[in-house]
Amino acid sequence: MSLRVKLALALVLLTTAATLAIGGWSYVGTSDRLYAEIDRSLQDGSVSTDRSGPDPDHDKYPGLATGVGREQVLLQTIDANGQVIMASSGVALPVEDADRSIATATASRGSVPSSLRNVSIDGQPYRMLTKARDNGEGATQTARSLAETLRVLESLRNFVIVAALVVIAAAAAIGWLIATQVTRRLVRLTEAAEEVAITGRLDIEVPVGGQDEAGRLGTAFNEMLTALGRSKDSQQRLVQDAGHELRTPLTSLRTNISVLRRHDDLPPETRTRVLSDLDLETRELTTLVNELVELPTDQRSDEVAESLDLPALVERVSERTRRRTGRTVLVQVGPGSDVLVTGRPSALERAVSNLLDNASKFDTSGGAIDVSVEPGRVTVCDRGPGIDPADLPRVFDRFFRAVNARSQPGSGLGLSIIADMARGHGGEAFARNRDGGGACVGFQIPTPGD
Repeated sequence: MSLRVKLALALVLLTTAATLAIGGWSYVGTSDRLYAEIDRSLQDGSVSTDRSGPDPDHDKYPGLATGVGREQVLLQTIDANGQVIMASSGVALPVEDADRSIATATASRGSVPSSLRNVSIDGQPYRMLTKARDNGEGATQTARSLAETLRVLESLRNFVIVAALVVIAAAAAIGWLIATQVTRRLVRLTEAAEEVAITGRLDIEVPVGGQDEAGRLGTAFNEMLTALGRSKDSQQRLVQDAGHELRTPLTSLRTNISVLRRHDDLPPETRTRVLSDLDLETRELTTLVNELVELPTDQRSDEVAESLDLPALVERVSERTRRRTGRTVLVQVGPGSDVLVTGRPSALERAVSNLLDNASKFDTSGGAIDVSVEPGRVTVCDRGPGIDPADLPRVFDRFFRAVNARSQPGSGLGLSIIADMARGHGGEAFARNRDGGGACVGFQIPTPGD
């Protein structure tokens, strides 16, 4: 069952329940009121069985509506044994044991025994009152026809049923219109989602608006498709760029291997050079593959963020760089840097390591590498050739390599990994040229005080 049908049925059921409740309450209330009026008129009219005088029905039964004829009110007097003493119009009213008990009862403390019940006389419905006489001799029975009352109640019942049917039909039509309007955007959203699932296209626009839940869902769906589209484009570019970068070392490997196969008697120096090239290309290929794996891994890492001492982390990574490269790495800790930051340890260590490796690669002077640590901020400066101002906006792009750096080893992913890490921690990466020559590259992430 669709959501549209469910909403329409819910509205119909609610309207039906409300209509039946109001109609039933009205019917019961009207019935009680009519019977109460009849009972009051019977009580008021049972004062005497005397039918003498003009228009006795009107005089003796003031509670009766104007125009009520004698045939509507029947009178009867019975003795203590239940025998009929007098009956109006020659019509006998039913006498039962309860009526005989009232006929033999006497009034006490101002209360006169009586009873009210519905009876059938000659196939016609009547409301009958049996009431003990004031002198304690027998009882008076007064009956009033219910034909008119039942006609009124029947008319009311028919009206309630017709009104309920009309209201239910109107509720069904209105409910269907409301359900159609409410679910219209959801239907379009569902169709769009199904089209995405079938075709795999992410450029489908869902034209939904409004500030309600359906509108917000449509907006979120469009934003999700846009984000997925960007991610898909980014993945395609990554695959294309990675394929392009992998071709160079693979081609070199194949060439050198082919040389070794064709020439078994290569001179030792040539063989040594070919093997060195193979070793270099293999290491470059290994580095590229590792960085390709690390890049998406950093974005989807399940590593739990924790409070970290950033200066201690930088010093730990710097010490590893000193041992591996033999370069001097000077770490300068600024004031307030002892504030703990929240981050993923492995991702931060990899980012700092990439900064130091980048500085070691481009700074061929052999001088010291300067590392500055401030609250949530790490900057690594070298004394290399620096960065061309035209290349500064692109240094963090994947696989980007400046013209003067293409002869250097590397894949062009190191700085991209740093930028992704910084964004993943709510910060940003930056790069600038160093006064006096060289480049300064680093990242800034939020601290608890930000």
